[in-house]
Amino acid sequence: MDWKTLYKEKLISAGGAAQKIKSGSRIVTGHAAGEPQKVIEAMVNESERYSNVEIVHMIGMGPGEYVKKDKEFNFKHNALFVGSSTREAVAEGRADFTPCHFSEVPRLFKEEYLKVDVAIIQVSPPDNNGYCSFGISNDYTKPAAECAKLVIAEVNPKMPRTLGDSFIHIKDIDYIVEVDYDIIELKPSRIGEIEKAIGENCAKLIEDGSTLQLGIGAIPDAVLLFLKDKKDLGIHSEMISDGVVELVEAGVITNKRKNLHKNKMIVTFLMGTQKLYDFVNDNPMVETFPVDYVNNPTVIGSNDNMISINSCIQIDLMGQIASESIGIKQFSGVGGQVDFIRGANMSKGGKSIIAIPSTASKGKVSRIVPFLDNGAAVTTSRNDVHYVATEYGIAELRGKSLKERAKALINIAHPNFREELIKEWENRFNKKFDDIGYSKAYN
Repeated sequence: MDWKTLYKEKLISAGGAAQKIKSGSRIVTGHAAGEPQKVIEAMVNESERYSNVEIVHMIGMGPGEYVKKDKEFNFKHNALFVGSSTREAVAEGRADFTPCHFSEVPRLFKEEYLKVDVAIIQVSPPDNNGYCSFGISNDYTKPAAECAKLVIAEVNPKMPRTLGDSFIHIKDIDYIVEVDYDIIELKPSRIGEIEKAIGENCAKLIEDGSTLQLGIGAIPDAVLLFLKDKKDLGIHSEMISDGVVELVEAGVITNKRKNLHKNKMIVTFLMGTQKLYDFVNDNPMVETFPVDYVNNPTVIGSNDNMISINSCIQIDLMGQIASESIGIKQFSGVGGQVDFIRGANMSKGGKSIIAIPSTASKGKVSRIVPFLDNGAAVTTSRNDVHYVATEYGIAELRGKSLKERAKALINIAHPNFREELIKEWENRFNKKFDDIGYSKAYN
């Protein structure tokens, strides 16, 4: 049977597809801006049909109606990364959180730590050979579809067709729901003077020919503003956003000097505006792969001069990084931070950077603290941290003693909090603050 006939036979409405899902099932949904919308909406609309359906995903960009209080009997959300739509439910115990590195999520499915009953995905229309692209959400979505007993695909003509290891054939899909809605967009972050100062400091560590990993938000976007005089930069990143497009168009990002996937940008998912989605559509310069490849530290470290840039909530004077919780309150997740920090540290000439504003809560609290908040999870150990950047400079922690690294961090803390940090340093080490030398922060 040819794939076009097979396609027609698998067509079903969103409501019809939702009826194929049984109570007690574990569902994995597509990730972030690639989240499928219509089947989930149909499930919520007929929630009385279900009991104890577990919905697993990382960042959810949709409304998250299945975590509402009146749906607690019907649906149970298991977050692999806590987002804005699910944070309250996790905090109140209606949803749960499973800690894991982003790179290890496919293993959870493949080895049945989290056995996948149903994968609900969003893909592009099939090409001439019957292959649909996972588009902007390859990451764990493709592995979930490969492990699931039942695969339901929303086929959306607005989903970009990305290349690489990013395809599923019609024969491997059980039900097809044709949809036509706009892909979820992530608008550019507001970049203020603090973010610009941090971005400029990070850019000092980036040399011509470096390969970059950039996260989400104002600081990564600000870094891109200060790279316009660089040459032959490359991208190997779990995600990219709109700012990368501008640097490609300006000839700054060429990928010519990468050791691995030369001349290609390698990502696992995408979040941005329609400008980004149009850029990646059928673009041979951009390839997406599942996250257990892209975020594998050994793969990351295969590129020389690999630069990772990530953020955090707090860092203590030993260099321990808390990026995912505020005390015991789960705020986000590990994501790919540790994957890329370790990968950059394996790279010849590589550098990992934690980039943060020096304060939070409108300047009321310091992000550089004597001790992490009680109960806060250590996301990145002090042994892995290389550089820390704030608007006041850059501290290099690699190879530094506890005394030296604490001094370097105090030097880039906000001036309003340095006095109390110095008192802690003196009490902890039984020395006057100026007793030993240390590597000053970059100016």
